[in-house]
Amino acid sequence: MPKANILIVEDDSYLLHGIRDILTLEDYHVLTAEHGKAALQVLTSEARPPDLIVSDIMMPEMDGLELLKKIRLNTHWVNIPFIFLTAKTEKTDVQAGKRLGVDDYLSKPFDADDLLIAVESRLKRQRALHDYYSGTMTSLKKNILMILNHEFRTPLTLVVAYSDMLNDPVAVDMKREDLRSFLQGISSGAERLRRMVENFIMLVEIEMGESRKIFEWRKAPIMEIEGVLKAACEQAQRNPKMKHNLTIQVKPPIPPFIADREYLTMALAQLLDNAVKFSKPEKPIIIGAHCEGDWVHIWVKDEGRGVPAKNIDEIWEAFHQAEREMFEDQGTGSGLAIVRGVVALHGGQVDVKSERGVGSTFSMILPVSSPETAAKA
Repeated sequence: MPKANILIVEDDSYLLHGIRDILTLEDYHVLTAEHGKAALQVLTSEARPPDLIVSDIMMPEMDGLELLKKIRLNTHWVNIPFIFLTAKTEKTDVQAGKRLGVDDYLSKPFDADDLLIAVESRLKRQRALHDYYSGTMTSLKKNILMILNHEFRTPLTLVVAYSDMLNDPVAVDMKREDLRSFLQGISSGAERLRRMVENFIMLVEIEMGESRKIFEWRKAPIMEIEGVLKAACEQAQRNPKMKHNLTIQVKPPIPPFIADREYLTMALAQLLDNAVKFSKPEKPIIIGAHCEGDWVHIWVKDEGRGVPAKNIDEIWEAFHQAEREMFEDQGTGSGLAIVRGVVALHGGQVDVKSERGVGSTFSMILPVSSPETAAKA
């Protein structure tokens, strides 16, 4: 079993055969081509792409730079590590290769050890990246399957079950109170589904960079923070589990600052939902704001069960919920990841202070802009 498949592209037949022999002796499977066009033919004819390409730059028919350009444009080949093997040491050639995404240079003349070290290091790096992304994708798939299995299925079951009951002929004689209860069940399930879908869309927009474009377009001076806090409270009140005493505390003065009002309101609503989820209905929730130096602190304080110290850094990650296996809390674990993403758009930072059994304070800390800057934005 060869250690890896390597494609060598070199127009000097003596050097080509020499490289092939060196790598073959080290248990590599070697493919060869005498110029770029021949290399593309090899790549197209092979059932699976090579694990590494080593290519000269100056070649007839198609040079190494053109070959690399075509490889990087093909989605099946784009991740193949690429080493330039060349006597050219001019800065422009190096820069051209780097712009196209070359992974390494090996200058002629070279000895066998130089070649083997370059090949082994690139293959080792590629394997490490593959293992990392494979592990990440496996974890992501598990999280998505768990969410689909529980978080989506539960509200969907409510909607379908209550709808079926309303479609039953017996529903004609149903009491008004029962009918209202069924409709509330449908509404509650539909609202949960809507919020989960919106959260997934927002996470994708953050990860793909689309939210940055929206932020740059919509950002504007926030002259008063109370309106943002009230809007967030109104959104949070739609949560059927919101049975808490919700109050607003603002310590003036709060200077104007640049923000996206809609994103800011959404992030605060996520923090309020988080407080509702992890605290009992009789416990109060406070949302507030104050200024410290050049930073506006907007925060949500609850008297819930608190976050274990070991989980403080993890809770901002998408799909993560502390002690989920113990408490089976509802939710996708996307809320705090959205908050962190929104705060990053504003050039700020997130913070949490929590004590087990006492409660937590989640803060969004945003940079202040002067009134003059705000007026020009």
